[in-house]
Amino acid sequence: MIKPHGSEKLNPLLVSDANRNKELQEEGATLPSLLLNSTAAANAMMLGAGYFNPLTGYMNLEETISVSKNLHMKNGLFWPIPIINITKDISGLNGKKRIALRDPNITENPIIAIMDIENIELVTGEQMQTIVKEVFGTIDISHPGVATFYSLGNYLVSGKIEVLNFSYFKNEFPDTFKTAQQIRDEIKDRGWKNIVAFQTRNPMHRAHEELCHMAMERLNADGVVVHMLLGKLKKGDIPAPIRDACIRKMVELYFPKNSVMVNGYGFDMLYAGPREAILHAIFRQNMGATHLIIGRDHAGVGNYYGAFDSQEIFDNRVPKGSLKIKIFPADHTAYSKKLSKVVMMNEVKNHTKEDFIILSGTKVRQMLNEGIAPPPEFSRPEVAEILMKYYRTEEIN
Repeated sequence: MIKPHGSEKLNPLLVSDANRNKELQEEGATLPSLLLNSTAAANAMMLGAGYFNPLTGYMNLEETISVSKNLHMKNGLFWPIPIINITKDISGLNGKKRIALRDPNITENPIIAIMDIENIELVTGEQMQTIVKEVFGTIDISHPGVATFYSLGNYLVSGKIEVLNFSYFKNEFPDTFKTAQQIRDEIKDRGWKNIVAFQTRNPMHRAHEELCHMAMERLNADGVVVHMLLGKLKKGDIPAPIRDACIRKMVELYFPKNSVMVNGYGFDMLYAGPREAILHAIFRQNMGATHLIIGRDHAGVGNYYGAFDSQEIFDNRVPKGSLKIKIFPADHTAYSKKLSKVVMMNEVKNHTKEDFIILSGTKVRQMLNEGIAPPPEFSRPEVAEILMKYYRTEEIN
């Protein structure tokens, strides 16, 4: 099986030993606390689940600047986006060396990790702008990822962590949320050698479905892991439980049996385009995938990135040998009226835009809101029904 990124063996930071976990919970109740923001909590989830292997905690300012500018940590490890705990209020942390990190996503704010503080550093306005510009490619606060980052604070709290639980993800998504090791174990049990990962933050339409079929066929893959984001998105995106239901229905009806694993991970979408595409590749390698599908404007938002920037960065900024996982670059896929099937648009000749069935997200949402099913060439009817039911319920509420 493909090796994890940066190490021979996966190093998840979850404390799985029950006795040790209980000891840390009890210790945490006596320690000073820091209430995490959602971004820092999401990073803890990914560290705990092994997706951010081989990191052992939150990066300090020197590492953050190095990763932002050079895509490398000080020890030479290739890494595309700073994994940090940045906060507004450090009033209770001065002089403290060990603290409890508390969950912002559950009402009682339970402890989710114990942290050994390495340093607490003020990030200057100039440094913040450098980080944002390098990671997101823009400092425009209309960009949702930039706006979120600037809202988090300017004190960087770095150090190693031990993760005690997976917040609400295990309870709310018991059949979908999986750690990197759990996915590796299932891949091994299935005997898969070539594994394609498909990243999604949306319900899968016909074009996405066919893209998975294409990748599996062309790569001679044993199976595909549809790996959906379960954390926070932007306003207007479809909630995770609805996406989960749509994807499972599509897999049940339109893929060969035992050819797809449907899993999810607890992270917040960054909308960082090319840099986030590399991060997606790293944690898919950590979960055992040999290939990741990278389509048009992967992990992008609005018009901040070029259509193929998230593919080209693997040629332009990823040093040879830095990653073991490979990408499957894809163009936009759509239903061809001429050929009566879904195709990759750059692979067919004698087609104009009018020869394809292409619907914008806005148009699809409008149709669903009005109780109109998108055409079957765009969306499987069984999937469309789930989405229409959701929109009808939203309208009532």
